[in-house]
Amino acid sequence: MNALVQSLAAMSGLRDRDALDAALVRLVMEGTDSHLHSACLVRVVGEGDDRRCLVQACLERGAARVSRDVLWTDWTTLPHVSEFPLRLQALAEGAMVHAADAAHRVVVPLQTPQGIWGLLELTGSAPLTPHSLELLDGILQTYHNVVGLLDYGERDALTELLNRKTFDGAFFKATAEQQRDELPEGGERRHTHPDAGVWLAVLDIDHFKHVNDNYGHLIGDEVLLLLARLMRSSFRFHDLLYRFGGEEFVVLMRCDSVEHAHSALERLRERVQAYSFPQVGSITVSIGFSVLLAHDTPSGAFGRADKAVYHAKEHGRNQVCNYQDLVTSGAIVEQVAEGMDVDLF
Repeated sequence: MNALVQSLAAMSGLRDRDALDAALVRLVMEGTDSHLHSACLVRVVGEGDDRRCLVQACLERGAARVSRDVLWTDWTTLPHVSEFPLRLQALAEGAMVHAADAAHRVVVPLQTPQGIWGLLELTGSAPLTPHSLELLDGILQTYHNVVGLLDYGERDALTELLNRKTFDGAFFKATAEQQRDELPEGGERRHTHPDAGVWLAVLDIDHFKHVNDNYGHLIGDEVLLLLARLMRSSFRFHDLLYRFGGEEFVVLMRCDSVEHAHSALERLRERVQAYSFPQVGSITVSIGFSVLLAHDTPSGAFGRADKAVYHAKEHGRNQVCNYQDLVTSGAIVEQVAEGMDVDLF
């Protein structure tokens, strides 16, 4: 029991979501029941009939490492929830479900006030005992408490997008994933395209000061909130969306090509322009983006995308500009690397 308490205390001190997910499956395997064969934390992505399963952390008895799907996993390769009847039942009922089969499978839905976001699936050689179920409930309560604290510290209070405090860590994870060519140890599945890359985009609302001055800050906040919703519905589950402050937003995304990156950002620009914001009517956004380079830094990548945004605003606004294209055409002068400074702010 002392070991379990120490493990719970260690998990409560984690501030990295990947590490927290890995700690959860380890703790479940080590602290509940010796009959368990595996513990798998699954994130449910997509909507309706196209909901799919992304493995966040999975540990099998005797395995040295926790395995997971990589962040940039190709959506089309993920299995549908409908392929797993017990998972589908847990989602529908919103409660723990058990399978009367040889694997003694148990699926527990993981919920926030916004709804079910994931599932914890356990398999074993025997049913979980009442004592193990009680321990599992305590472990999951601790996990949910830590997730809540992370969300509180990592998300913008108004839009609930990620805030800029989390950007540097996510940036270096993305660049490390981009540079990893071979399948790493631990069983992570990897799906890449020869021209795939990671792009950073900076988005700025055009004439936002005019909105605040003419309609007030409450209406301005509503515009920011609605824009954040448009962003969520325009990008994929693994694209990282940030509000850096004021009317400035950032997107970190992996695409198969520069054309795909440009298309995704152009789609958002068009959706924003077509949307009717209450009282304000139509607004537009200017977007600049840049591919992440080898040995890139957050400040370097952000600076390139920001220069492209500035060019967009100086040349008509309401457009998407690629930094590399602007340099090639001679429209702007290429930004000189700034050493290895990693502090964006």
